[in-house]
Amino acid sequence: MVKGFFKTGVGFAKSRQVVIDSAGGKRLVYRRHAAVRARIRLRRGLERCPLNERFVKILATGFGSGLAPLAPGTAGTLVGIPLYWVFSVLPWPIRLITVLAFTCLAWRIADEAERLFGRKDAQCIVIDEIAGLQWTLFLVAPTVPHVALGFVLFRLFDIVKPFPARLFQDRLPGGLGVVADDLAAGVYGNLALQVLIRWLGI
Repeated sequence: MVKGFFKTGVGFAKSRQVVIDSAGGKRLVYRRHAAVRARIRLRRGLERCPLNERFVKILATGFGSGLAPLAPGTAGTLVGIPLYWVFSVLPWPIRLITVLAFTCLAWRIADEAERLFGRKDAQCIVIDEIAGLQWTLFLVAPTVPHVALGFVLFRLFDIVKPFPARLFQDRLPGGLGVVADDLAAGVYGNLALQVLIRWLGI
């Protein structure tokens, strides 16, 4: 039977019970709290999860931005802004190669993410928005007005999906369809942004 029950002073990580055994002797039995046991199970589960799957999910969701309860596409696009500023310091030929490489990576990641999430173009997959924004802001000076206007234009074209963006999304398979419509939106956004920059003189 249990004689007493009290907590230790070590972060409340364990509880200890004084148990009287059948021979009348006393012994201490340490037990972890349920919350601690749950954290341990979660950590062990993550350790068993293949690294490549975790890597895919982190990138596909834009470091978790795609899990936002409202407007995950907009949240994911915001993540693309710091990446754009990193790319903007590169000479334009290297930047072109870098953006192309990132777009190909987004294609591959989106392809794997669809398989992992079990849904076609799941809303939480936002790496395509991150890639698309890079094309809208390509060869655009990294100023706040340019970036803000480019952000709005890209989101507009990404939502409206003018031809052939929607066709790409509906007809192309896997990650290619996920990324291609955002690539089209990015190109439309870049053209519109270049015109507005010259028209507005900003």
